[in-house]
Amino acid sequence: MESRFRVLFLIVAMISLSGCAATKNLFGFGNEEAPPPAAQEPGQVIDPEVERREVKEPAIDREDFEVGAYAGIMSIEDFGSNVSYGLRIAYHITEGFFMEASVGQTDGGLTSFEVLSGGARLITDSERTLTYYNLNVGYNILPGEVFFGEGRAYNTNLYLIAGLGSTTFAGDDRFTVNLGAGYRFLLTDSVALHLDFRDHLFDIDVLGEEKTAHNLEGHLGVTVFF
Repeated sequence: MESRFRVLFLIVAMISLSGCAATKNLFGFGNEEAPPPAAQEPGQVIDPEVERREVKEPAIDREDFEVGAYAGIMSIEDFGSNVSYGLRIAYHITEGFFMEASVGQTDGGLTSFEVLSGGARLITDSERTLTYYNLNVGYNILPGEVFFGEGRAYNTNLYLIAGLGSTTFAGDDRFTVNLGAGYRFLLTDSVALHLDFRDHLFDIDVLGEEKTAHNLEGHLGVTVFF
């Protein structure tokens, strides 16, 4: 009798185990792991081919001093225009500020009164030579670059400049204020071209009434850094 119960118990246990396994597989509760996803081939990677051009760019040398010469045209109020020339030396305090000392010379012509009078001279020929000495402060306001071709770039600077000085003209030394603007073109690492426009202001009374004369000058110069 006891053996029959054992046999019956074993049969019930086997049926129960097989039924649970079938139920789990039917409703998705089995222990089987999901198959790994199929590997996908990576898409094509874009490899841009960018051609970089090599640009040679002059840079100002580490030296802070700049010296050079210039020549141009200066218009002396009431005395016409004539060729002017001079020398300059500058010290670059920072990348923006610089100090400049300059000396220049030109000659004045005949006034309209002298021309109309037919021979009267207000000043002598030697007094018509104008010589000025200036000490200025400049500031680079617009640094930039100029490109020539595909492989060459030149540094440039637009600057403002103003200062005080003395002008010898018409037999007297005259306190002078000058102001203007310039354009520096760095030709090489140590050589620069300058295009400058200045207004030299001083008081003069040669024509009988004292007034402040505006004497405009434009010149082209070459400087060297050292």
